[in-house]
Amino acid sequence: MNRRRCVTAAITVVCALSVLTSPALLNQAYAAPASPASPASPASPSSPSSPASPSDPPVAPRPFDRTLPPGADGKSSGADDSKLEAVRRKIDGLYGQATSATDAYNLAEERADNQSAELVRLSSEIVNGQVRIDRLKRQAGAAARAQYRAGGLPPEAQLLLTDDPQLFLDGAGRVQRGQKATKDLLGQMTKAQDDLTSYTKKAGAEWTKLEASRVKQAKAKKEINEKIKAAKKIEAGLEKEERDRLLMLEQQDLAKAQEAWLGSGALKDINGEASAQGKKAIAYATAQIGKPYVWGAEGPASFDCSGLTSEAWRAAGKVIPRTSQEQWRLLPRVPVSEMRPGDLIIYHQDASHVGMYVGDGSIVHAPRPGRQVTLTGAGSMLILGVVRPDK
Repeated sequence: MNRRRCVTAAITVVCALSVLTSPALLNQAYAAPASPASPASPASPSSPSSPASPSDPPVAPRPFDRTLPPGADGKSSGADDSKLEAVRRKIDGLYGQATSATDAYNLAEERADNQSAELVRLSSEIVNGQVRIDRLKRQAGAAARAQYRAGGLPPEAQLLLTDDPQLFLDGAGRVQRGQKATKDLLGQMTKAQDDLTSYTKKAGAEWTKLEASRVKQAKAKKEINEKIKAAKKIEAGLEKEERDRLLMLEQQDLAKAQEAWLGSGALKDINGEASAQGKKAIAYATAQIGKPYVWGAEGPASFDCSGLTSEAWRAAGKVIPRTSQEQWRLLPRVPVSEMRPGDLIIYHQDASHVGMYVGDGSIVHAPRPGRQVTLTGAGSMLILGVVRPDK
């Protein structure tokens, strides 16, 4: 009996263990406490087969991510813009110095051309003066030979030796005329000699000036090339995205200055109309939009700032000075409030830049090396004053 009970108990224990260790029961037991299914979480960044989520932090900090737009890497672009702004100021400073040197070069070139023309004129005067002196010398020689043929006596002595009263009177008239002719001849010879000496001195002075202008021209050319080379070297060290951003910062700065100028009410009283010549000058200048800035160029394929304005007014039938500084110095000035299309706006304290006002608060100008002839706000740069070529 006891043995049967022990066997029965053993069988009961074995059955219970079999039930408890079955896979179905185990799965149910482990699944029971699970919470309701939640959305799948993003894959771990360490998984090589799953792309990183946009919200994941970058692996390493980058000062300027050239593959992403500013701010896309989770950082502000302010620090990068401030670095680019410093680069832009450096480049603008170099190009500004090149522009000033360009004006000095153009002025030296203009003066050299004028001095060369003056030298040609003086050389012609020297040749003509020498020819005149030679002619007067021949006349004086002819008078001396005539006196020799008359026995070597001067006309006054021959007159005193005559016994005929009529011959005396006739001779007296001839003597007076001869004396006047001799005096005139000597006066002409003296003046011709003085003129020749003066022309020679002037020619020497003009030659000295010409050489000085050529030295200034060569010095300015060297400075221009050095400044442009330095600016281009800086720009070449930038990536395309940085250069694009640099241009954007430049445009933003110009737009900000223009907005401030317009906000000052500068255009409130400006409503003048272009003259007939002014319209022709504007038509020429705006037709050059898109052509490159090249220092010292005055068309037709490229221009610098004053080359554009001087050629535009030449096309309108008015010859004006070649450089922005000479345009400011020599052309009639008008108040900004009386400005009209066709007028020239001179910029910066050294008058190193010029643009043509075309109306509606805009100018057409050739900005600097690396840029093209374009339209921009008239107040986007520091205005020195306004001149009117056809006033």
